[in-house]
Amino acid sequence: MALDEKLLQAFVGKAVGDMGAALSAALIVIGDRLGLYRAMAGAGHLTPQALAERTGTTERYVREWLNAQAAAGYVMFDAKTGRYFLSEEQAVALTQDDHPACVVGGFIGMTAAMKAAPKVRDAFLGGHGVGWHEHDPDLFEGTERFFRPGYNAYLVGAWIPALDGVEEKLKKGARVADVGCGHGASTIIMAKAFPNSTFVGFDYHDRSVEAAREKTREAGVANRVTFERHSAKDFPGKYDLVACFDCLHDMGDPVGAAAHVRQALNPDGTWLIVEPFAHDDPEKNHNPIGRLFYSASTLICTPASLSQEVGAALGAQAGESKLREVVTKGGFTRFRRATETPFNLVLEARP
Repeated sequence: MALDEKLLQAFVGKAVGDMGAALSAALIVIGDRLGLYRAMAGAGHLTPQALAERTGTTERYVREWLNAQAAAGYVMFDAKTGRYFLSEEQAVALTQDDHPACVVGGFIGMTAAMKAAPKVRDAFLGGHGVGWHEHDPDLFEGTERFFRPGYNAYLVGAWIPALDGVEEKLKKGARVADVGCGHGASTIIMAKAFPNSTFVGFDYHDRSVEAAREKTREAGVANRVTFERHSAKDFPGKYDLVACFDCLHDMGDPVGAAAHVRQALNPDGTWLIVEPFAHDDPEKNHNPIGRLFYSASTLICTPASLSQEVGAALGAQAGESKLREVVTKGGFTRFRRATETPFNLVLEARP
């Protein structure tokens, strides 16, 4: 069959764009680490030399970086003056960590995940897993910085109010477990919003627990928030609310975790489950968001689950039907989609 040259060239063009995107991801991390974006934000039009002087970097590297960034659309260039600048929108997305549009954490996390490619390649052949703790440490920081802006924007103002009676309990004073808490961003956000409640964050990863404790001290809520090293199947205590943010699909035995959450809840308690948005039919996820989540799932989430007992490997695009099945097998009788965003499924389970 003769090749359609136009289609072939279009595909090659797409591939070239993706190659540039992959390399740009590394340059975005460099720009964040060196403070290049922060130095540009609100500074007007700058020459490469001026930016280098502001950041203590070398002009020749900065000039090349700026042209790469301008070609990628992450920096603006004024051809008349030969100077570079950030638009207000670029500055928000690249420098304001707590804004829901901030994207830098995603690049930090994804470039870190790429470093695991040789391990994941071997896992393809051997069928074994690659644990969360086996990844480059930048993945842990990047994950927090990627998810925290969304939690800041929606957790207290939209997700918790969408749950049946939970906001009122938290205002009066409730006991909350944040399971799979990572660096504790979600735990701290809830603790700041509900000063009458107490919170315990659980994670199996000791370095994340240590980081969460430090961030809690910095946030000034250490008197009501503790972090402990436990898995989703053995954390202690009884709670009015148990929350799992973007982690249920990473667990080796999500049904076992669901059963343990059911046991840990008070009779009128609630399980809040936040997962990446996904349709039940895979083809409906073949879009830019699905591309991101399926790719991250291949490098991070599926290997993480396969490294644990059972190894259910739900994947980051499990969809509501599979999640419902997991929750009901764990003993819950009520399950509903409380709300959603383009990036999140927000699910409520009750005993």
